[in-house]
Amino acid sequence: MPNYKQFPLADTAEGLTEAEILSWRVQPGDEVTVNQIVVEIETAKAAVELPIPWAGVITELHVEPGQTVEVGTPILTVDTDPGGAPAAPSGNGSAPAAEAPAEEEMKPLVGYGSKTTVAKRRARKDTTPAPVATAAPAPAPGGYVPLAKPPVRKLAKDLGVDLHALAGTAGGGVITREDVQRAAAPAPAEPVESISGVLDERRVPIRSVRKATAKAMVQSAFTAPHVTEFLTLDVTPMMELRDKLKKTPAFAGIKLTPLAFAAKAVCLAVKRTPDVNALWDEDAQEIIYKNYVHLGIAAATPRGLIVPKVRNAERQSLAELAGSLEQLTNTAREGKTPPEDMVGGTFTITNVGVFGVDTGTPIITPGESAILALGAIRDTPWVVDGEIVVRKVMQLSLSFDHRVIDGQQGSQFLADVGALLSDPATAFLF
Repeated sequence: MPNYKQFPLADTAEGLTEAEILSWRVQPGDEVTVNQIVVEIETAKAAVELPIPWAGVITELHVEPGQTVEVGTPILTVDTDPGGAPAAPSGNGSAPAAEAPAEEEMKPLVGYGSKTTVAKRRARKDTTPAPVATAAPAPAPGGYVPLAKPPVRKLAKDLGVDLHALAGTAGGGVITREDVQRAAAPAPAEPVESISGVLDERRVPIRSVRKATAKAMVQSAFTAPHVTEFLTLDVTPMMELRDKLKKTPAFAGIKLTPLAFAAKAVCLAVKRTPDVNALWDEDAQEIIYKNYVHLGIAAATPRGLIVPKVRNAERQSLAELAGSLEQLTNTAREGKTPPEDMVGGTFTITNVGVFGVDTGTPIITPGESAILALGAIRDTPWVVDGEIVVRKVMQLSLSFDHRVIDGQQGSQFLADVGALLSDPATAFLF
């Protein structure tokens, strides 16, 4: 007989609680194989493709594209034995409720990280044909029992919709998921128009990356006491060195940017001021000093702001860092950053200079203690040996958690980064 299994939304990254369904790669009636990609979801960290652990035929999709669901929520049903004998019909003629996966270890799948889960079998139900509407709630005073499948009933309960008040649009008056969603949707607000008759506002749901970013920034701003310091410096020597290095074989085919120099400067300066690479652990009442630099790079993408990490950046040469940064930013803009590359950072750089901005007061990434902002590099009058000359000038700003980093440590670190960028030869002193 058919063997129905429900496929739940998996935890694709540590701490994931919900995700938005972006698009389905299958439809009811499609045959699927083990580890076949069936859906693309968008988490707070990245877009992820999910494979299915069973082969069979898709019987139902429970979630529409654009909906956000919690981890563990069934998102589709698959019949893993479509060639079996017909099952006993349920009261409303629909397929029997999907049975949970058998008690077996589910192997790690693409996009699921390294976790494995064990699901337990539910107690088997009596296979005797059920009378009509056994799954239905008690009749209303008038005696009417609405017809709807169990997942639709659950949706109605979650959304606070009274099924007795709905007229089903499916055959036989069966209430569908769409009927419930329409009933739950708020009445559309009257559009606001200007005197000229042109719409003056646009409303966009807060989802995925934007929602996660907002939550993280509010948490950081109101948890860590931020202090921001600024430094203006002449980076002409750095730009001259950049021009020379770009012509050498070691940098052939590598995009060497000021960001790469800043990343290398941060890794060197951390050695003298490890406080900026530490973490305040409120629960343990400890300060955790990291002996590695997982360098986060704030990247603007079509999906919003994300901060992928360069692992063990302190071990990489300038050329290796430049290559890592190029690959990291390209992957982020394509929306293909793996979830594991979005967690565990120790320090972040945000390059606002690419937008022509001189400086800013960045908010610390949660789980870290400092963030460095790079401003635009501009031709600016500068005093050199008592003479005013035109130089390449930029501004740095460092925000840090004053619980971990005192003004002396923050100033020391910012001055060291500035010295390395304004005179790269000082790297020999670190």
